[in-house]
Amino acid sequence: MNHLPFPTSHGGDIYSRHVTFDFSANLNPLGMPEGVKKALTEGMDSFSHYPDVSCAALREAIAAREGCDAERIVCGNGAADMIWRIPPAFRPRRALIPAPTFSEYERALLTFGCEVVRYFTREEDSFALREDFSQSVAGCDVVFVCRPNNPVGNLAARDLLWNLIETCAASGTLLVLDECFIEFTGEKPLAAAGLPGDVILLRAFTKIYAMAGLRLGYAMCSRHETAQRLRDFGPCWSVSVPAQIAGVAALRERGFVEKTVSLIAGERAFLAEGLRGMGLKVFSSRANFLLFRCGLPLDRLLLREGIAIRCCGDYHGLSEQYFRIAVRTREENRILLNAIERCVKNG
Repeated sequence: MNHLPFPTSHGGDIYSRHVTFDFSANLNPLGMPEGVKKALTEGMDSFSHYPDVSCAALREAIAAREGCDAERIVCGNGAADMIWRIPPAFRPRRALIPAPTFSEYERALLTFGCEVVRYFTREEDSFALREDFSQSVAGCDVVFVCRPNNPVGNLAARDLLWNLIETCAASGTLLVLDECFIEFTGEKPLAAAGLPGDVILLRAFTKIYAMAGLRLGYAMCSRHETAQRLRDFGPCWSVSVPAQIAGVAALRERGFVEKTVSLIAGERAFLAEGLRGMGLKVFSSRANFLLFRCGLPLDRLLLREGIAIRCCGDYHGLSEQYFRIAVRTREENRILLNAIERCVKNG
């Protein structure tokens, strides 16, 4: 096994620095639903038991919502758990990944000795995948695509996506579609059942239900045997009792996702307009975060005021002039915009 190719760098670090307002982690500004909090409080006595290794109740609840056979569903310690199971489970020799995108795909693949081919998107295309992306699949054992893509927030066009699915199916290439932010877009997510070829859909409770500390994600597979391999390469008890309780309770929520989508759409537009009013380049997003460009070291300047944002200099295809910010509440967003404006005016 190789050494990790580069250090872990993600948003949400509120432990090693003083942070009052965290815009570096892309979580639901509404916070964890009250129904989930109540379920966790009422279920505390069960925390002393080992978790259900099969996550049976949770998988059945997910299956009911997704319209998917529970045997196709694998639950884990966040979507990252699923990402890190894929290389040892399928031993790909060559992988295709767009750039920029979420770094854990490449970290996991390189750690297990897989060659990574990067497909660089272009700023002039707003970092969107181009029609020739499917042509790059040839010779690859696995393809990772994040939709909406992190850190840009754009969605692959539906016709391009289906072309990719069919190309991977024809070539026998495993396709991993990370849809951990899909609920924020209001877009209808894909269904694993009926997809051609070997497809893994990644979803998470982390973002939409603001459950990052509980760590809960899952994979839905187009093939039963793919789901079984993911199970075989995960540790026992990877999903805690609190996480399983929280997941089932979250799926009982009614109207929470719709309320979130409405809030995010309005606040995302508010942030984008404010940033563009300062002369900053802002990229179109469908997610609960925005990517923009600024020539100042904004992450360091804002941290002096207790505000954390994500510098994207460690993303392939970007530089330290690119920053990602989460969409928060109006009060928080106004505080962020005022702080950025002060930085821009002072140079």
